[in-house]
Amino acid sequence: MLNGRELAAFRKQLLVWFRQFQRDLPWRRTTDPYRIWLSEIMLQQTRVAAAIPYYERFVQHFPDVHALAAAPEDEVLRLWSGLGYYSRARNLQKAAQQIMTKGGGQFPARLEDALALPGIGNYTAAAILSIAYGKQLAVLDGNVARVLARLGAIHGDIREPQRWVQLQETANGLLDAKSPGDWNQAMMELGATLCTPKSPQCLLCPIAQFCEGRKLGFAESLPEKKTKRATVQIILAAAVLVNGKGETVLLPPPQNAKEKASADHIPTLVSRMWHFPTVSVTGEPAATLASFLGKTMPRVQTGKWRLVPAGKVRHAVTYRAITLLPFLVEARKIPFLQGAKQVPLNDISSLPVSNLTRKVAHAALAAAVSSTAER
Repeated sequence: MLNGRELAAFRKQLLVWFRQFQRDLPWRRTTDPYRIWLSEIMLQQTRVAAAIPYYERFVQHFPDVHALAAAPEDEVLRLWSGLGYYSRARNLQKAAQQIMTKGGGQFPARLEDALALPGIGNYTAAAILSIAYGKQLAVLDGNVARVLARLGAIHGDIREPQRWVQLQETANGLLDAKSPGDWNQAMMELGATLCTPKSPQCLLCPIAQFCEGRKLGFAESLPEKKTKRATVQIILAAAVLVNGKGETVLLPPPQNAKEKASADHIPTLVSRMWHFPTVSVTGEPAATLASFLGKTMPRVQTGKWRLVPAGKVRHAVTYRAITLLPFLVEARKIPFLQGAKQVPLNDISSLPVSNLTRKVAHAALAAAVSSTAER
């Protein structure tokens, strides 16, 4: 796209801008590969502002690879709870354990070794190795791809495999070999703060003079949007059993991770974490849930229980739009369920739970308060 003096000016202007205006982020205050790795994993599918408090809590509890590798998985997931995409946390710990057994406790500096770790792809490896070790590897993520599409006035779906390869080659050619870590962060920072998906701030852009999309007047319409997968509507019902002490019961994370997941696959929808007894609904919700509880707890006469509707919970998981109907079930004694745990309904965060489960607990608490007030 650029060469010679133009390329030199392009690099200089972007790096000067970045070093002057970059956001003060906690992982930019260190060259520790572990912390840079952690930040890159957390920032996948997550906004910076949302990731910061999780990052700070995580490094407080797990300050290094050894601490993360040795921690109980439940504790890792509990601290990740609310951040979403929980396979990231599971892979993070698996990779830490692999680093401890095979890498001497240090994040690998070779690309092929980094790519062999769970949860590490081309982008993540390039980001960590360039920032922590100064390796000459160019990153390509959504932000960088958008910048490149506008710079080169590139039409079409940028995620199309061949076009993505071409964008990677372009990123490689633009990389400042003397400061690869700063360069990669500058490209990502530009996409995150100025060259945003909507209303790019071209007047503030340090490299606007090189942007073909801007010159041609259609930078804002690039990259072209691909057709989204049709949304699937899913209805679920969940039982929130509560005893006289205000305790509820949560079921353990589903263990069969290899089974094929349908759109209403409960383990997927609860992020394979602790959850309320939940069932997919196609008929009458209360009757479906009662039948499910009868099968789950065959020795208990569930017909004696009163299922009190506790409103509606809305949630989204990828292409799924979930309507979950919580039912408050007051029981003098919560029956024994294999592997289940009893926790206070107002403090289910002692176990790793998903945002969906948090919403259910909140709705049930509100219903319990309302039920008490009516008596």
